[in-house]
Amino acid sequence: MTRPTNAIINTSALQNNLQQVKNNAPQQKIMAVVKANAYGHGAARVANAIANDIDAFAVCCLEEALQLRDIYITQPIVILEGFFHPDELPIIIKQDLQIVISTATQFKQLTKATLEKPVNIWIKVETGMHRLGFNPKDAISIYQLAQQNSNIADPIRLMSHLACADDLNSDVTTQQTKIFSELVQHLKVTEASLANSAGILGWPETYFDWVRPGIMLYGASPFPNSVAEDDDLQPVMQLQSQLISVKRCYKGETVGYGATWACPQTMPIGVIAVGYADGYPRHAPIGTPVLVNGKRVPLVGRVSMDMITVDLRNQPNARVGDPVLLWGKDLPAEEIASLSGTIAYELFCNLGGRVKKESFSKLL
Repeated sequence: MTRPTNAIINTSALQNNLQQVKNNAPQQKIMAVVKANAYGHGAARVANAIANDIDAFAVCCLEEALQLRDIYITQPIVILEGFFHPDELPIIIKQDLQIVISTATQFKQLTKATLEKPVNIWIKVETGMHRLGFNPKDAISIYQLAQQNSNIADPIRLMSHLACADDLNSDVTTQQTKIFSELVQHLKVTEASLANSAGILGWPETYFDWVRPGIMLYGASPFPNSVAEDDDLQPVMQLQSQLISVKRCYKGETVGYGATWACPQTMPIGVIAVGYADGYPRHAPIGTPVLVNGKRVPLVGRVSMDMITVDLRNQPNARVGDPVLLWGKDLPAEEIASLSGTIAYELFCNLGGRVKKESFSKLL
């Protein structure tokens, strides 16, 4: 028998979440973000499930783009960090990929390269994130130089990234949108993209021509103190396992590494086959909920590499082999992430390689 820890990927939930993108931004083209192995959900699985319903995919790097081309994904693919070395450019052209140009070094290398045909590019504009991109004044110059360079195809597109869209009370998004909008109008750009998941759900003025849903596709809220169902989203990943031991521990006995938790009374303790090597957060605190037979029980002791321990006092009839849900439907990943001092993005992306992924095409 194989280890019972697995992740069920619900493609019906994925389709539901994509529909929410369309409901919010019905006039915009959709660039589905599937970088980092589709946020841990499996890029091939996700791409195949939604390829016919979106306009482009976005990935981080060339390697991720090639993985999609290898499974015969024919939609446009945008490489968000562009290229790291000019040697990548012939492959980018051969595979008909689009690249984001964010630095003067990239632009210089692109314009001076000897290429078989022009490349489709997005120029990244710095509007307030202060990470990658050209400030608006430099972006105007880069755009105008790009128009004159034979290595760059038409149309030339603009992109920027929102820094604080998850805070609906922040004025940073309004400022970024204003800067970006003025640049788009000044350059008479026909295709521009600003909105991420939080922009799509909370800031209609950020839509422009393309929206770039990421975390919302996977059924997690981009907003703090919020969960998927608040925005009519459905969790796509269900991380589950089983009880592999149920034992009675006596009052005062400690459980787990460091002896950080002691039994307040004689009680049943359950051991579950999941740990930080599987992606369960090591810093999940005592009391973090786990569903055993559909009922919440609290985590006790420290998370270890392969196992966690739970207090089964309100599940006294639990037995070895009983099903356990770590996050998913009825136990939001956002809740587990918040208790662990992180975000759902990290939980998904940190899913361990030994966790089996299985597709499920009906609502759980």
